[in-house]
Amino acid sequence: LFDFKIILGKNGVPVAENFRLEQSTIADTIQVGQVRVRTLYLSVDPYMRCRMNEDTGSDYLLPWQLSEVADGGGIGVVEESKHDNLAKGDFVTSFNWPWQTMAVLDGSLLQKLVPQLVNGRLSYFLGAAGITGLTALLGIKEKGHVAVGANQTMVVSGAAGACGSLAGQIGRLEGCSRVVGIAGTDEKCSILVQEMGFDAAINYKKGNVAEQLRELCPGGVDVYFDNVGGDISDTVISQMNQNSHIILCGQISQYNKDVPYPPPLPPDIEKIQKEKNITRERFLVLNYMDKQEASILQLCQWIQEGKLKV
Repeated sequence: LFDFKIILGKNGVPVAENFRLEQSTIADTIQVGQVRVRTLYLSVDPYMRCRMNEDTGSDYLLPWQLSEVADGGGIGVVEESKHDNLAKGDFVTSFNWPWQTMAVLDGSLLQKLVPQLVNGRLSYFLGAAGITGLTALLGIKEKGHVAVGANQTMVVSGAAGACGSLAGQIGRLEGCSRVVGIAGTDEKCSILVQEMGFDAAINYKKGNVAEQLRELCPGGVDVYFDNVGGDISDTVISQMNQNSHIILCGQISQYNKDVPYPPPLPPDIEKIQKEKNITRERFLVLNYMDKQEASILQLCQWIQEGKLKV
């Protein structure tokens, strides 16, 4: 058994020295209600940086504990079961999966997966058909105010990432007439336009982002799916229309800094937001779990139909 352990930090970029890999053993026998699982996939996500602080900045995120096993979204296969609803060979997932090759887990905390829903590609349940896809879909539905035929322009930052690449495609499926992505390399921008169906993409490391945005969004920005925060978001917000909407999904550019979440906007950008009545409400996908099942089925249907590229 290999497990991955954490050393806490606060300000600064995570480095290899913050982690260590240990070899240990797990119990030979399992208790009633437990299952022994073999880990197949782990999701490594930007929000995990917040868990490296004693105060994560979020009441729904617990900090990783010093010298304890790290955890996050994971998928595994049941190798032994003493839980009534789980059998050997079942594929299961949890948002608190330990970073271990093998683990003994409480079966009641696991969700059984149906591989056929994702054409057998189990890892999709940690991405497009999991919390990532739910975040993109529910963010757009609950905070984007997208309407078919309203001729809306959506901008997505962090657009080539797991969530951003889905958000752009879902924005189009939900009715946006123009979708523009912002990413960090020419290759990412090319993939967004040629494979993901974005109308255009901006490499923020090249040229003037504000000028390119004005050129690519001549009618202004109606919906902004914000994954990054910081300077990029300030630039987008300054070009948003009256009564437009920010989907506050993430603030990745700020995660290595000791700032509150969501980070406050600079005074000049906050002034624009207030004057133009732009909504910027904290969005938390866990608040919409009553819509999870129907939303996952919708995502799986789009994947099967080829409408959502992963």
